[in-house]
Amino acid sequence: MADQYDLLVIGAGPGGYVAAIRGAQLGMKVAIVEREHMAGICSNWGCIPTKALLRSAEIYGHMSHAKDYGLTATQFGFDLDGIVKRSRAIAAQMNNGVQFLMKKNKIDIIWGEATITKPGEIKVAPSKKPVVQPQGPVPKNALGEGTYKAKNIIIATGARPRVLPGIEPDGDKIWTYFEALKPAEMPKSLVVMGSGAIGIEFASFYRSLGADVTVIELLPQILPVEDAEISGLARKRLEKRGIKFLTEAKVANVEKTASGIVAHVETKDGKTQEIAGDKLISAVGVQCNIEGLGLETVGVKTERGAIVIDHYGKTNIDGLWAIGDVAGPPMLAHKAEHEAVITVEKIAGLNVHGLDETKVPGCTYCEPQVASVGLTEAKAKELGREIKVGRFPFVGNGKAIALGEPDGLVKTIFDAKTGELLGAHMVGAEVTELIQGFVVAMNLETTEEDLMHTIFPHPTLSETMKESVLDAYGRALNI
Repeated sequence: MADQYDLLVIGAGPGGYVAAIRGAQLGMKVAIVEREHMAGICSNWGCIPTKALLRSAEIYGHMSHAKDYGLTATQFGFDLDGIVKRSRAIAAQMNNGVQFLMKKNKIDIIWGEATITKPGEIKVAPSKKPVVQPQGPVPKNALGEGTYKAKNIIIATGARPRVLPGIEPDGDKIWTYFEALKPAEMPKSLVVMGSGAIGIEFASFYRSLGADVTVIELLPQILPVEDAEISGLARKRLEKRGIKFLTEAKVANVEKTASGIVAHVETKDGKTQEIAGDKLISAVGVQCNIEGLGLETVGVKTERGAIVIDHYGKTNIDGLWAIGDVAGPPMLAHKAEHEAVITVEKIAGLNVHGLDETKVPGCTYCEPQVASVGLTEAKAKELGREIKVGRFPFVGNGKAIALGEPDGLVKTIFDAKTGELLGAHMVGAEVTELIQGFVVAMNLETTEEDLMHTIFPHPTLSETMKESVLDAYGRALNI
């Protein structure tokens, strides 16, 4: 007889485990199905371990410029194996933490691969991948193969690296972020294909440790989803650090050699250029994990490789929901977590607000950091909005100068008629922490007047945010 639940969640990444916890908080009997590891790609192979690597690179960079701070550090270096081990240990800690949360909230963990056989029912088969259990082997009494039923099923199976035909990763010379996270040795030269957040973060990390890095991007600007002005400033800073860029260029094919790879690149003028490297990182985006779930059997609608949902996570089939990367962009962990809460509360019959994708912040943790929320200047104009734009450079901020981080910019975009904050865009030190101030402001429907009358502490980098608002209305004080 099939086990009966109020809620079954397929996938234990950021969206899935948060959905399970919120369901349990609301009194539901919940189970979560996972085929490989708790906490998903984000904590095991993405968001968290990459930040651990970048933190090591950041500290190494500070040591390299100790003299600029009146300090002496003549004998220092890096242990690549130690850097990787630290990153992997942090990933294991996150994995363990999610397992603890499942136990704390009395959520059943079902190990294996789920297929939806009909609305309200799944079958779980043994996983084709080894289950990752940092705390030890899977308990003998853990749930696994079998049939399970639930009033509602949430699909949260995430996404995986996109593979381009003819440039398939081999785990040796052509990497995805999986291999890039745990290099056995430091490459002397590296080609990065794609300049989104993943590509730029790895380019920044490897350049910090001395690799010769070339980034190839199909579109005219790097970090294509960002405001063009911010992207341009980020590119200048990254180029100053020694990273080379080829934009409006396409990797036609990759030749493997005895010593590494040669990327054959087609440029916008129709010419072909050869770029050699020890390794190539393929960072051309991700694709949704929709295969093998039985979506076709039950008639779940998909579009462009993603499950189609409304603003509450509902699919076209009653009782079936989808959240996170598998439901399409923006493919961000915090968006998945927020969707999880919205969807579960909708299932519970609570009065909830649907997801507003214009208020989902984006962060890139390279050096310099990049962060944004809302409309870019170009998009606001495209939508026909009459706007006021404010800018404030970090060089006008005392804290930035004291930190030795004077290169940066905060840019704000307002509706000229109503004072509505339409977008905020930043490049510079710690902007991934600062951006949340503007996210809160947008969610509270804050106007320029509200922000102008808000006291920002001194000395802080956050003062650049207020000054940018003031500048939009011709009232900047420190520039």
